[in-house]
Amino acid sequence: MRQIYAVALLSATILTLNSCSDGYKKTPGGLEYKIVKDEKGATANVGDYVELNMVARYKEGKMDTVLFDSWEMNNHTPMQFAVPAPAFKGDISEGFVKLSAGDSAIIKVPVDSLSKQAGVRLPAFMKNGGKVWYYVKMIKVMNKEEMQKKQEAHTSEQNMKDDQTLQQYFTENKITPSKTTSGLYYVISKKGTGENAKPGQKVTVNYTGKTLDGKSFDSNVDAAFGHVQPFSFVLGRGEVIPGWDEGVALLNKGSKAMLYIPSGLAYGEHSPSAGIPADAILMFDIEVVKIEDAATPTIQ
Repeated sequence: MRQIYAVALLSATILTLNSCSDGYKKTPGGLEYKIVKDEKGATANVGDYVELNMVARYKEGKMDTVLFDSWEMNNHTPMQFAVPAPAFKGDISEGFVKLSAGDSAIIKVPVDSLSKQAGVRLPAFMKNGGKVWYYVKMIKVMNKEEMQKKQEAHTSEQNMKDDQTLQQYFTENKITPSKTTSGLYYVISKKGTGENAKPGQKVTVNYTGKTLDGKSFDSNVDAAFGHVQPFSFVLGRGEVIPGWDEGVALLNKGSKAMLYIPSGLAYGEHSPSAGIPADAILMFDIEVVKIEDAATPTIQ
């Protein structure tokens, strides 16, 4: 059953509270909040990792507009991030540190405060005097050590699961791929010429990405995805997913290959779009069009 979700994205140190007559409390920074459901447990601190669902609504007079719904935007999975320090007095983050796992809360941030922040552009209908209401459901609160252990356990379990799934896929489809030590599988269908691409070089490719069930989620050779230009990136700088950095380094100019990338070398638990589920194994049909020396990055 769908969870109730809401709240926004920042944090702060624990502050003393002043009571408000309407049931809301207020931090010294001026943030109003009300804990609707209060579960026992340690509240979040700045730097802790949290998982939560949230909805933001703009309310002013008779206007009540949904600004975002993290459950829908994040492919029906909770948001996960490290709680940051508040960027201004009354920042939503001042509310995060009041919540423990299982809590539900409503947090109100004045548009006046948001509009004064450098680089923030608000929709024209949001006027000073109005407020953004964040409805939050806190799922988990973890410190850095707990988060690291969780990720390591999940990665280990998921790596084994992905490899079993890929082995079954190869057997069913009569594919005999090569495998790297990291768990990446690949099949080179056409050999190119010259040396393989090296870290630091600019590589230009054509590609189509699919999930293991054969559904395409991106391509620069299919006009349906709206970008049919060759794609360029500098190899080894983390500009692409790890499976690409490793897989493309196995190829030279003119070569074509299919990369079978386990989730740990792709996007892992974090879904970047509706077309890519969390922990998805990805397949990329890649053609290397050009390999050239990249410009040396300047240090400012």
